[in-house]
Amino acid sequence: MSFNRSASKQIVNHLSFFEKYLTVWVFLCIIAGIILGRLFPGIAVALDAMSIYQVSIPIAICLFFMMYPIMVKIDFTQAVNAMRSPKPVILTLIVNWLIKPFTMVVFAQFFLGWLFRPLLSGTEIIRGSEIVLANSYIAGAILLGIAPCTAMVLMWGYLSYGNQGHTLVMVAVNSLAMLFLYAPLGRWLLAANDLAVPWETIVLSVLIYVGLPLVAGMYSRYWILKHKGREWFERRFLKYLSPVAISALLITLVLLFAFKGELIVNNPLHIVLIAVPLFLQTNFIFLISYVAALKLKLTYEDAAPAALIGASNHFEVAIATAVMLFGLNSGAALATVVGVLIEVPVMLMLVEICKRTAAWFPREPEKASLRDPRCVSAFK
Repeated sequence: MSFNRSASKQIVNHLSFFEKYLTVWVFLCIIAGIILGRLFPGIAVALDAMSIYQVSIPIAICLFFMMYPIMVKIDFTQAVNAMRSPKPVILTLIVNWLIKPFTMVVFAQFFLGWLFRPLLSGTEIIRGSEIVLANSYIAGAILLGIAPCTAMVLMWGYLSYGNQGHTLVMVAVNSLAMLFLYAPLGRWLLAANDLAVPWETIVLSVLIYVGLPLVAGMYSRYWILKHKGREWFERRFLKYLSPVAISALLITLVLLFAFKGELIVNNPLHIVLIAVPLFLQTNFIFLISYVAALKLKLTYEDAAPAALIGASNHFEVAIATAVMLFGLNSGAALATVVGVLIEVPVMLMLVEICKRTAAWFPREPEKASLRDPRCVSAFK
């Protein structure tokens, strides 16, 4: 295995104590967010109201600081090279748009529409019509299933020592696909003729959550390397920037659950029942994506993010769509919030699985923004 000179000079990044126990901090932040929303509901409501086309400004700010440290570490020549190796991108497109939406329908219908239906008795009024609560939950699950992750997958790819250049291309292509496929696919799967897709929400979320930190990262990386040099960039700038992404992730979780904590606290049993098909769907999609990547002989640095982008969801768009279609206190909105509840812990679990199985794949660790400590010998 060969490494270029630039890669050989880079310092291997070891996970800090803070990063090593990230799952613990995630659960603590979820609990803190729910408590905050209960104790100070006025503050949560006021912050939640700060939005443009259902895109939360406080969440957007937090996500910027979560994404920027990742974006600035990307060697964008890797993104250009990624376009010459389209297999990971094609894999994500097939999984996200030809497999995932339909398996979500199967899981949701089986568990929420049949197995758990006796426990989900009740109805709700939406647009003057009475809807069975189980069907509303199924609708929310479907909205999650047709919204592949575009922002936070960069965090999962980063933590799993993935090729961020290729991940960025996957994000860009799937974001573009979502603009065209979200509405017709959602209309078809929900069997509704009046699905009002929040185009402004989708476009703004992609621009704010991905586009803005991307542009800032590209420009600042170029400026710093030109005026300060690579050594200053790697030894000084990245040293102080590294904790920012994880801190922003945790603050984002506190805000999200402060906003939606009321829905969670008021529906404890339903939360657990909704979480079952979402949890199984996430792991199933990861499994088939990861196995497919193995069969395609992808390198680990491309395989890990390709599997993770299919498993995760763009819950911001799903929540906004559910709220616009069914209302803030609807079962569909609750189902999308449960998606947030399990998203981060489950994705961190899958990141750990990726790292533990990295040896199954060919390795190209020089392509990763965060170096795998187990590949340290290759840099000596």
